Amino acid sequence: MAKVYFTKEITPEGLMRVYKALGVELSGKVGVKVSTGEKGAKGYLKADLIGPFVKELGGTIVECNTAYPGERNKASDHMKVAEEHGFTSFAEVDIMDAEGEIEIPFDRGKHLKYDLVGSHFDDYDAFVNLAHGKGHAMGGFGANLKNQSIGFASRDGKAYIHSCGKTKSPRLCWMSKPEQIDFIESMAEAATAVADYLREKGRPIVYITVMNALSVDCDCDSKQGEPVMGDLGIVASLDPVANDQAFIDMIWASDDPGAAELKERIDSRLGREILPYAEKLGLGSREYELVEV
Repeated sequence: MAKVYFTKEITPEGLMRVYKALGVELSGKVGVKVSTGEKGAKGYLKADLIGPFVKELGGTIVECNTAYPGERNKASDHMKVAEEHGFTSFAEVDIMDAEGEIEIPFDRGKHLKYDLVGSHFDDYDAFVNLAHGKGHAMGGFGANLKNQSIGFASRDGKAYIHSCGKTKSPRLCWMSKPEQIDFIESMAEAATAVADYLREKGRPIVYITVMNALSVDCDCDSKQGEPVMGDLGIVASLDPVANDQAFIDMIWASDDPGAAELKERIDSRLGREILPYAEKLGLGSREYELVEV
């Protein structure tokens, strides 16, 4: 059974504590995958919280460009937003698809034949999937699985996932209207492709989700609203399915009145369906032991 380490303390010390509990020493060139947040968004992980952790690891903030029009769909503009949001104040920032993409194989899914990630992906010896837990307009919620699928994908890769394998064109993908469950499953397939590839290459990845500023919309939304419920804490695991399941379970167990709004967003987008499908693909387990640290 997977272990999920949990602290209610959303501080640099709490973040370091859950990471240390994993018992994995990441070495070499470490990529820390976060969302840099769309210009105008509020909930992205802030420098004062994650900066000390990233510095301790000697990590590089890694991101990829967006498929939708905005301030982060070109690397030069994306870097400006990353700077405005404070990420360049504590680490190097690498827009991994600034110089193209690489195709990684995947043959176990219903929708995707491969995954497309930024060409700099292979420059890293290890990764931290450092997610901000929140709702999402298309996926229902965003945490480690979304950060590993849409987040690691290149601009064309994002289009490929959003269209459920129909097109790599960011322009054409929004004209495609796949069934919602197919999109949810495509995200699970892309996340699994990343995990499979890293495992085959012997490159470790750990999963952390900071459950604060819990809004119904994502950090990719320039009009992201205010949080709808109180902060929950930080969870960390070697299993992304277990970590996302723990996040969902904490929302459903909460007696915060605002949790109802977040639940409605998640279930109206079939968001929880990513968990059993990711488990079926072998990405991880929905069964876990919660260990408070």
